[in-house]
Amino acid sequence: MITVCFHGAESTGKSVLADKLSREQGATWVPEYGRTYCEERGTDLAMADLLAIAEGQDLAVEAARSGNPRLLTDQLMTAAWAEMLFGEVPHALMSYPKADLYLLFAPDVPWIDDGTRFFGKGPLRSRFAALAPHLLGIGQAKT
Repeated sequence: MITVCFHGAESTGKSVLADKLSREQGATWVPEYGRTYCEERGTDLAMADLLAIAEGQDLAVEAARSGNPRLLTDQLMTAAWAEMLFGEVPHALMSYPKADLYLLFAPDVPWIDDGTRFFGKGPLRSRFAALAPHLLGIGQAKT
């Protein structure tokens, strides 16, 4: 089973498309645990929170494996958050298994502030979007 990870800046339609595809195609979808974490605990994050989010994401992916997940989010998004918030990515965040395929979403739709999002300004949003390929070693992050 090939796993596909939707990745990109905030408010680019990843969750909306994953939910729609999961319903239409009968695929198991594993949402981003970071949203749940922030909705429950707030958005004043420390690096320890990002490591806890990565662990929570791993538990969600592992729990879904019995349903053959095809659409998921992984710790690469948490690594991008670490870079954006703290300017560093702990090795632990890059040591989790990677998806088979990444679909990168461009920040070309309006940003919507939902209370858990940080980077709505153009340059920050573009930098966030560029981090996924950079972290995967297939591109350069824009600063």
